[in-house]
Amino acid sequence: MKKIPKDDPRARYTSSDIEVDLEGLAAFVGDRHRWILATTRADGRPQMSLVTGGMTAAGELAIATYPERVKARNARRNPLVSVAVMGEEFNDQWVQIDGTAEVLDMPEAADGFVEYYRCISGEHPDWDEYRQAMADQGKCLIMIEPTRWSPVSKGGFPPSLFDD
Repeated sequence: MKKIPKDDPRARYTSSDIEVDLEGLAAFVGDRHRWILATTRADGRPQMSLVTGGMTAAGELAIATYPERVKARNARRNPLVSVAVMGEEFNDQWVQIDGTAEVLDMPEAADGFVEYYRCISGEHPDWDEYRQAMADQGKCLIMIEPTRWSPVSKGGFPPSLFDD
C-alpha cells in the first residue's frame, strides 16, 4: 500500500483513540454539554435523544427532562443507558459512556438540579428560586453513574496510511 506523506493536508484528519481514567473522562466531558442519550424502548430497540447534560463534581452524568418524556420513561423501565459526548465539530473527538440511570422527581431531585446547573453554567444568583422553578415546571432529573466508557476517539484516516 502506498503511504501518504506526513506533510499532506489530510494528515490533520488522522484518527486517534486515547484511553482515559475517570479523571480524564471528567476533563474531556467538562465543557461539552451536547449529548446523545440512548435508552431502550419496551420492544428492545434503542431510543436516542438529543440532550443537554453535565458531569457533576461527584462524577455522575446529569440530564434534566420531564417525567412524561420517553427518555425518562425508558430509563425508569431499564436503567442501562449510554451517552455519546461530542465536541463542537462533527468530526471532533467523542466518547461513549455506559452507565446506570436513576430518574429523580421533585422534591428529591432539588439538590441534583443544583449540581446539574453548576456543571453546565456555574453558580446561580438564587438557588431557592431555581429549585422552585424546576418544581413549578414539573421537571425530573436523570442521573447516570458511569460504569464504563470508550477511549476518547476521533475519526479519520488510520495512522498507518502515513509515512513514519
